[in-house]
Amino acid sequence: MDVELIEIRDFLASHAPFEFLPEETLDVLPKKLAVRYLRRGTAFPPRDDEQPSLYLLRRGAVDLRDAEGNLVGKLAEGDICPSVCHPDDPRMQMAGQTSEDTLAYLLPCAELQRLRERHPEFAEHFDDSVSKRLRKALESIKQDSEGTTALMTVQVRDLLARDLVSAAPDTSIQEAAGIMSRAGCSSLVILDGERLAGIVTDRDLRNRCLAAGVSPTEPVSRIMTEKLETIGAGTLGFQALITMTRLNVHHLPVLDGGNVMGMLSTSDLVRVQSANSIYLVGDVRRAENTETLAAISGKVSELQVQLVASGATADQIGQAVSAVTDAITLRLLQLAEAELGPPPVPYCWMAGGSQARREQSSHSDQDNALLIADHMKPEDDAYFAALARKVNDGLHACGYIYCPGDVMASNPKWRQPLRIWTKYFNTWTKKPEPMALMLSSVFFDLRAIHDPEGLFDELQERVLKLSKADRIFIAYMAANALKHRPPLGFFRKFVLIHGGDHDQTFDIKHRGVVPIVDLARVYALSAGLSQTNTLERLKAAAAEGALSKDGGANLVDAAEFIGTLRMRHQAQQLKRGQKADNFLSPDDLSPLERGHLKDAFSLINTMQESLGQRYQAGRFT
Repeated sequence: MDVELIEIRDFLASHAPFEFLPEETLDVLPKKLAVRYLRRGTAFPPRDDEQPSLYLLRRGAVDLRDAEGNLVGKLAEGDICPSVCHPDDPRMQMAGQTSEDTLAYLLPCAELQRLRERHPEFAEHFDDSVSKRLRKALESIKQDSEGTTALMTVQVRDLLARDLVSAAPDTSIQEAAGIMSRAGCSSLVILDGERLAGIVTDRDLRNRCLAAGVSPTEPVSRIMTEKLETIGAGTLGFQALITMTRLNVHHLPVLDGGNVMGMLSTSDLVRVQSANSIYLVGDVRRAENTETLAAISGKVSELQVQLVASGATADQIGQAVSAVTDAITLRLLQLAEAELGPPPVPYCWMAGGSQARREQSSHSDQDNALLIADHMKPEDDAYFAALARKVNDGLHACGYIYCPGDVMASNPKWRQPLRIWTKYFNTWTKKPEPMALMLSSVFFDLRAIHDPEGLFDELQERVLKLSKADRIFIAYMAANALKHRPPLGFFRKFVLIHGGDHDQTFDIKHRGVVPIVDLARVYALSAGLSQTNTLERLKAAAAEGALSKDGGANLVDAAEFIGTLRMRHQAQQLKRGQKADNFLSPDDLSPLERGHLKDAFSLINTMQESLGQRYQAGRFT
């Protein structure tokens, strides 16, 4: 093969979808290509082709326009135009003209069809939607990981050690204990007919019966736990572990189609995977001081590295890391109360930002606030000021640095009773000034970490009613959400930072992750949805009709792909002993990953434009 053909072959091998072709096919493909030079202003695809062909741009640029002549995109080096080969597929139709002098390789449609018939993975590039290609790219990243863990792939239904063991609510405590003893299980499901009424565990028998002096002849309903969290049978074991850790429970009833099929216990999970870094949450609960917590927190970076190596997605890693942060926060609150005494009135510790959304990477800065019962007295604030300072200082010592914007409970402004918080949100929605919009982006993501009296539910209910009813406020939030744009130029080239410490990189968090977080927040608030996690918001908003189902699914796929690239980038830095950051170089990605990332950024751009048009966001900037 001469030098020119080798150069063409290498170019093909580095661009989708040709990289899916085997070596022997790539070796002979250059000889089947034609080369064509198109001057600027030439109709594209050219109307004088001798035979219909797929176009692959080697150099130059092409403007693409819709039937009304509106500019809808551009093609640049490495992009393909297969429209002539698919005259009946509206998804493939592209027409326009060259905006620069352009050099293109032409693959006859007949040869393209032969390649598609012989190489399914190559063919899938043309058959699949961008969203489906992103899902496959994410699977590829997971498969390229150093290893895998059983909990990443096994479903809860396959973890259950035994069939359902149950009893009726009127069963005596003594009889219930006998059922558990004979079955050799540590928990019992209480069913009222087919309805899940509660559960009883060994701990309940000790603490609520024997220690409390309750007669064993009493019905088991007297000591059962009625307010229950459940989990679906199709949930992955890893997600079940995260849920149990976050809730600090050892048993979860498993539902299949609304019916109880069994009880998942921590021993079921341990049996499959006895050593996992997520168990450091147990160490957190036993810690007696801040120094011990700081030492445990130092392992969070290792947790992220291990999870990336095991094939976890960004959502799974965010859930795991946030669960550890929640546990540390709760333990710091317990230690503070032990030192200061019980609180004078009920309070709720609220997390904001990525912790609230359960999307943390290792050691983010802290965002938090205090919600206090309305009947607090002025002198009560001294207690809560001391509590907040101890927890904020403790989090800082554990690597969660003080919030640069001072959005912390130690700031008196963010340590207020319910009536004041309600007033804040009223002001932000009625007067959406720049500062109000910035604060809304933080405080509309709040999540209760410690709330024994349920104060947060009342605040959230008021806030969601306010946001859903105020379309002007939503329009301002939509305009604010469009300020973070993906780093993709009009020629599908990455827009990079030039100069400084991060030369030739882009900020994948603020230019990739944050735009989707902002979009999801607007969709959720417009529908009055209570979810805070970005993926959960997108799915719930699509279910409610706040955005299309396709749009929601596309954004979920884009979020997972971009977020997982970010987590992998950080894990590689941590393994090298470097401080993790968000500045990614395109050179660190494979050509295929760069192509998929461009697809993801294009999806975000499309959804941002759609949101802007929907709320006429240009009027509110």
